[in-house]
Amino acid sequence: MGIGGGIILIVLGAILSFGVRDQWDVVDLTVIGYICMAAGVLALIVALVMNRQRTNTSHTVVERREGPPPAEPPL
Repeated sequence: MGIGGGIILIVLGAILSFGVRDQWDVVDLTVIGYICMAAGVLALIVALVMNRQRTNTSHTVVERREGPPPAEPPL
């Protein structure tokens, strides 16, 4: 989902929680907004942790050379 998706969920949840005062018989939009905000915060935290782990990795390059090995210098 990433950082952008988490921010979008937080904004959408805030709009539903604080901006909409409508309620249906079986759906409370305020609760749905709080759930979206919680999911957005969780997605944001997971994305930041994954980004942090990605920067701590190291890569090893293995070179393969064709042909005879180099001659050893005389002693």
